[in-house]
Amino acid sequence: MNKKKNIKKNKLLEIKKNKKPINKKKKISNKNLLEVIDKRYKIIMFIIFLLYIVICGRLFYLQVLKVDEFNEKLSYSTHKTIESTSAPRGRIYDRNYNLLVDNEAVKTIYYKKRENVKTEDEVNLAYIIADNIDVDYSKINDMRLKNFYYKSHFNECRKLIKNKEWDLYEKRKLNDSDIVDLIFDRISDKIEEYDDRDKKAAFIYYLMNKGYSYSEKVIKNKDVTDEEYAFISENIDSLGGFNTKLDWERVYLYGDVFKSILGSVSSNSQGIPEELAEDYLKRGYSLDDRVGISYLEYQYEDYLRGTKATYRLLSDNSYELVKEGERGNDIVLSIDINLQKYLEEVLSNEVLNAKGEYGTDYYNRSFAIVSDPNTGEILAMGGKQVLIDDNGSKYLVDYTPGIVTLPVTPGSIVKGASMLVGYKYGAIDIGSYQLDECIKIKDTPEKCSWRTMGNIDDIYALEYSSNVYQYKIAIKVGGATYRYNEGLSIDNSAFDKYRDMYASFGLGVKTGIDLPVESLGYMGKSKLPGHLLDFSIGQYDTYTPIQLSQYINTLANGGTRLKPHLLREVYRASDSKDKFGSLLYKAESEELGKVDIDSKYMDRVHVGFAAVVSRGLGYGYMGNYTNSAGKTGTSQSFIDTDNDGKVDTETITTSFIGYSPADNPKMSIIVVSPDISLPNSSTSAVTKRISASIVNKYYELNG
Repeated sequence: MNKKKNIKKNKLLEIKKNKKPINKKKKISNKNLLEVIDKRYKIIMFIIFLLYIVICGRLFYLQVLKVDEFNEKLSYSTHKTIESTSAPRGRIYDRNYNLLVDNEAVKTIYYKKRENVKTEDEVNLAYIIADNIDVDYSKINDMRLKNFYYKSHFNECRKLIKNKEWDLYEKRKLNDSDIVDLIFDRISDKIEEYDDRDKKAAFIYYLMNKGYSYSEKVIKNKDVTDEEYAFISENIDSLGGFNTKLDWERVYLYGDVFKSILGSVSSNSQGIPEELAEDYLKRGYSLDDRVGISYLEYQYEDYLRGTKATYRLLSDNSYELVKEGERGNDIVLSIDINLQKYLEEVLSNEVLNAKGEYGTDYYNRSFAIVSDPNTGEILAMGGKQVLIDDNGSKYLVDYTPGIVTLPVTPGSIVKGASMLVGYKYGAIDIGSYQLDECIKIKDTPEKCSWRTMGNIDDIYALEYSSNVYQYKIAIKVGGATYRYNEGLSIDNSAFDKYRDMYASFGLGVKTGIDLPVESLGYMGKSKLPGHLLDFSIGQYDTYTPIQLSQYINTLANGGTRLKPHLLREVYRASDSKDKFGSLLYKAESEELGKVDIDSKYMDRVHVGFAAVVSRGLGYGYMGNYTNSAGKTGTSQSFIDTDNDGKVDTETITTSFIGYSPADNPKMSIIVVSPDISLPNSSTSAVTKRISASIVNKYYELNG
C-alpha cells in the first residue's frame, strides 16, 4: 500500500517539475488596440482603392477605347442575318467543253415586306404597282379576290357578322376560320364588281404576301420593260419594299437537244416543289430556294447550286452585305453534243418516216445509246416518240427518259449471254454442232428458228440467230433430255443459272447510271419448261435500254461490268466562259463486277458477234464499218390497245447491239424500236437505218 502511495507521489512531483510556467502577458491597453485596428483599416481601404482603379480602367477600356469593336460584335450577334433569294447555278459543258447550259440575267421586280407595315399600305401599294407595270393576272381566282377585298375592307367586312354569331365566337363555338368563311360567303357579290385594275391589284397583293414574310417575293421577272424597271428603281423610297434586281434564268445553247436529261430548275415563284420539299429541307434549304427538280440538275444539285449572298438586317431596317454570293460549280458531261444533236435528228426523221410504213399501226418510238465500253461514259443517248393529234397530224416529243424507265422485250440480242451459259455449264463447247429443227414439247406448239438451218455450230448459230440452238442448250442446262412431243422435266435451278449470267452483264439489275430514276424491268415468275426456252432467246424477262447498253459494253470489253455515267468532271466556278477554276472532281471508271467465265469462251462469242455484222443478219447495221461486232434481235411483244389493263395485241420489237472496232472496241451502240410492226407484216428497217447512220457519224467526228 505504501509502495503505491510513493509511486503516485513521485509521479505528481515529476509532473510539477516538467510543467512549463505560465507566460503572464501584459494587458493590452485601449490605445494600442485602436492603433492596430486603424492600421488594418488603412490596408483594407488601400486594397479597395486599387480594385476600384482596376475596375474603372477596365470599364474605360471597354466603353471608350473598344466601343466600336464591341458594338460591331453586338450588331452581328443581335441583328438578323438574311440570305439572298438565289444565286446563279454552275454551267454545264459537253466532253469537248462546248457550253450547253448557262445563266442569263433577267430584270426582276420584287417586294420585300418591311417591319410593321400596315395592310392598308400594302393594298395601296398593290394599286400603285398595278397602274405602272403589266402583270398576267389570269391565275387570280375567287378565293384570292375575296381575300383581297377582306383585307382592304376589313372593318366593313367584320360588320357582316351578326351578333348571335359573335356570341357563338365568344363561347368558342366558332373560331377565326369560321368567321372568315362566313365573311367570304357574304362578299361574293362584291368581287363581281371588280374590274381589271382591281383584279390586277389583287393578284399583285397575293404575290406580295405569298410564302415567308421575310423573303423576297418576285412580282415580275419575265418581259420586264425598261420603263417598268426604271419606274420601280426611281421610286424605291416611296414604294415601301418594292425594288429591282438582276436575277437569272437557265439558257440552253443547243435548244431542246438533250434538254430532258439536262433537267430543270424551279422558278422564283415556285421555290421547292412539294414532292421534293422534305428532301431539300433536311439538307438545309428554304422553301423559296431555286433548286434542281429533275434529272441532271437534280442529280448534281450539290455541285451546281450557287452560294447565296448573305446580308445583315440593321436596326434601321437597312441591309449590310456580309458575304458575296458565288455561282455554282461547273460540270462537264461525257456527252458529245455534236453526236447527240445528230442522234436526235436521225431518231426524229426515222421515227416519223417509219410511222408511215405498212404494219406500223402501234409503233411510235425508238431509242439509241452510244457509249464507251472501256469507261462506261455515255457519249449520246436519245428517244423520240411520234404522236397523232385529233386532226390526224403527226408530231414528235422527246422520250429520252424512257431509256432508263421503259422496259422492252430484248429478243435475240441476249444470245451472247445465253451461249456463255451453255459453255459454263457444259451444255456445249467451242465448235459444238447441233441440229436446227423445229422442236415439239408435249401439249405445246412447235418452236422453230426463223428458218430451218440444219446441223450448225455455235458461230453459225449466232451469225444467223438460231433459236433452236439456244433451246437445246437450255434443255441440257436444265438437266433434261429432249424427245419429240414428249414432256420435259426441267431443274428449276436452270432459271437461276441464266439469270445469274445475265445479271453479271447488267441485265435484270440496276446499272447505277447517275440519274435520279431507273427501272428494273419485268422478271417472269413461272418455272415452266417452255418459259426457260423463251428465256434463252430473250422472250421472257424485259430490260431497259440502259441495261442493254451495259450488257454490250461488258461483252465488248471482255467481261467487266462498268457503271454507266454522264458526269465527267467538276470545276470550281470561274468568271470566264473560256476558262475553268480548279478541278474538284474527275470521274473514273467504276467496276461493278466481272463475268465469271473462261476468257476463251468470251473470245468465242466475240467471233460470233463479228460474224453477225460482217456476213450475217447484222450486216449493214454498223454502217460502213464491217470491222465491227453485234447482234440483232427480233421479239414478240404484247400491248394493251384499249387501256383496260390487259394486253390484247401482238407486235414485233426489233433491236440491235454492237461495238466497233471488233478487235479493239472504242464505241458501242444499242438501238431499240418497240412494237415496230404487226406479225405477218414486213418488219420495218428503221432500227438498221438508225444504227448505221449514227455509227457513220461517230466515225466522222472521231476519225
